[in-house]
Amino acid sequence: MKRISLFTICFVIFIASWVFLRFVVGGFISVPIPSSVIAMYMALIFVAILVHVSVEDTRFSEFIRPIHETLVDENRKTRRIVLAVLIPILMLGYTYTNIAQKAIPAGDPRVAHPVPPSEFILTYKEKEIGTMQEVENPYRHYEKDSPEEFKSHIENGRRVYYDNCFYCHGDHLDGQGHLAHGFQPLPANFQDPGIIPNFQEAFFFWRISKGGPGLPNNGTPWNSAMPVWEEILTEEEIWDVILFLSHYTGYSYRPSGEAH
Repeated sequence: MKRISLFTICFVIFIASWVFLRFVVGGFISVPIPSSVIAMYMALIFVAILVHVSVEDTRFSEFIRPIHETLVDENRKTRRIVLAVLIPILMLGYTYTNIAQKAIPAGDPRVAHPVPPSEFILTYKEKEIGTMQEVENPYRHYEKDSPEEFKSHIENGRRVYYDNCFYCHGDHLDGQGHLAHGFQPLPANFQDPGIIPNFQEAFFFWRISKGGPGLPNNGTPWNSAMPVWEEILTEEEIWDVILFLSHYTGYSYRPSGEAH
């Protein structure tokens, strides 16, 4: 029985690892894994394989033997021709799938972030705070009155964000968190200049505190995965994370009292 070459074994391990990450871990077991994360793991596996085959000279020679034979052996001419044709075809297919224009799905009448009416009463749990147009961030005035106190609220907001929010909204607040691609709609991209400047801080308080289940009728049946954060965070923590979003991105919220 012909012995399987070390190169073939390593190649099968490499491909099997990609299949496992792409379709098993990122399919059956958990939400889809971002391609960048898969690429990182595949790079580690590739390095591990190279380290394994290069520990001994005899093992490395055995590993590169099929490669050397394919390149120079006259009896492997057919194999060279097949590879010379197959590799460009595979590269062409990969390039095409990445640059080809994707079909644009039909429009959906649902609204991801519907704006409540101006008389909408903002609440935290059962506590009434005021109407959407009137409520202001109770800690915003520290920006002028007490810069040090304001900084402490921003730092608390930073802590709250990276303890709870970055998994979906991303390290850089760009909506590209580790879990983002498993959701529809995608998490909000706060770096988008059309997000923060178009809404008041009270709007963000409403969306954060009530989450997906708190959307009004004109938002249903939108499948927002936003948790009901008022069940987890304090009122101060929600206001503080709103301060942090603005501070980090450099965008200012729409002033209170302005209609959307």
